[in-house]
Amino acid sequence: MSVVNSLMASLRAALRPADTGGTASDPQRSTAPTASAPGEVHAGGQRRHSPSTVEELELELLLEAAFQVYGYDYRGYQRDVVTRRVQAAMAQLSLSTISALQARVLHEPHAWNVLLRELSVEPALMFDDAAEASLLRMSLGVCLHGAALPRVWLADCAGAQQAWTLAILLEQEQLGARTEIYATVSSDALLAEAQAASLPMARLGELQANYVRSGGTGKLLDYFEVSGDGLHAALRPQLRNRITWAQYNLVTDASFNEFQMILGRRTLPDFGPALRQRVLRLFDDSLAPTGVLALDRPLEAGDPLAARYRPLFPQQPWYKRVA
Repeated sequence: MSVVNSLMASLRAALRPADTGGTASDPQRSTAPTASAPGEVHAGGQRRHSPSTVEELELELLLEAAFQVYGYDYRGYQRDVVTRRVQAAMAQLSLSTISALQARVLHEPHAWNVLLRELSVEPALMFDDAAEASLLRMSLGVCLHGAALPRVWLADCAGAQQAWTLAILLEQEQLGARTEIYATVSSDALLAEAQAASLPMARLGELQANYVRSGGTGKLLDYFEVSGDGLHAALRPQLRNRITWAQYNLVTDASFNEFQMILGRRTLPDFGPALRQRVLRLFDDSLAPTGVLALDRPLEAGDPLAARYRPLFPQQPWYKRVA
């Protein structure tokens, strides 16, 4: 009942004029979160969206419920992104309102898993972005060859196939044997899925075409071992063993290592302005001197971090740290 009461307090507060005298909560607090009105400042100093319709209010309360009950904070995400993905979850569960989804999420683990999957980064296919693969081919040597034990971070990794793509590119650049890939995902369910993933042989033709378009030569299957029934394939052990999978929350967790390359371009578009800046600072705290940072769009000229980086390629939001 305490969770329901807390959410009802949020609802009552949302129906009152926003209190502009509120103060930001301490982002370092480790105690259980408390509800705040949709117009108040919440953890991390981000001001929440102020709802103007019933549907927007329902969305704010759903995100508050996800935070308080499950500890996943999507309150700083772009509202158009969240709305679209919540509607997809509603369609899967045959629900007509966000309030109905909230009730299911609060009481049914299956409904929560459906919503969590929709709110996570869209899964990638191997070599599905030819431009990204080409930029990786050109930049891996620049930032990794000089490091004794290079580390690459796939932040909010878009599934196993994104990590496999990077592992194959590292192998082709003669960097696979000594480079560690850290692939982090936002939930334990996504972590288990990524660790158990295999390549469906029925899609091999599509993936081989992606590989060729991205500049690959030879057969993609050379990097896999086919199962006895011929239906699936697993990444070869010498490549698979270089990938460390972990559950990690970009919204709340602190820097956990130093990396020569950080790839965050697939998750950053989901974040609102304040959360985006928080994550960019996290990446900056985690990037080694002269390391490479791959973003979804260029750093803004007035961004305090911009002076610390220079573009690695013309017209591309890939940067090398210089300070």
